[in-house]
Amino acid sequence: MQRIILVYGAIAGTIEMVLLVTVMLLGVHGGTLGVVLGYLSMLIALSLVFTGVKKYRDEHLGGMIGLGRAFLVGLGIAGIAALFYVLGWEIYMWMTDYTFAQRYVEVAMNAQREKGASPAELAALHKQLHDFVDLYANPLARMAMTLSEIAPVALIVPLLSALLLSRPSFMPPRRP
Repeated sequence: MQRIILVYGAIAGTIEMVLLVTVMLLGVHGGTLGVVLGYLSMLIALSLVFTGVKKYRDEHLGGMIGLGRAFLVGLGIAGIAALFYVLGWEIYMWMTDYTFAQRYVEVAMNAQREKGASPAELAALHKQLHDFVDLYANPLARMAMTLSEIAPVALIVPLLSALLLSRPSFMPPRRP
């Protein structure tokens, strides 16, 4: 079981890390498109949770797995992938000289100026954003924020995989 968790988690994590850094370096990280591509990349990578749980069920348990065990195997795979996601973000931060937070402030401030925000609104936003920059400078806080991005997907995918694969009639193993 540990081998499947490590192998499938590392593969999913590597896929996620590559997709994350690619999307960020292509500059598609802003707005709705960036969010959609980000979560789509998570779903693509975490599809290996389903594959790993199915492999464990079919090859190691004879085609039967309980809901709890299936969820734990999936959670293990997703957990490894989530750690790679955090590592991928830290690599991106290093590659860009840790300028993300400052660029985020500039984009957010410009967007509010274009919307016609008052000087008082801009001052309040400026303070709020600079509080974010200060917090984001702390590596542990930044890693926790990054982990919180993938956490919902890393919980939902193993749960759905477990619900489906704990039913022996769902995609039964192929018999030679």
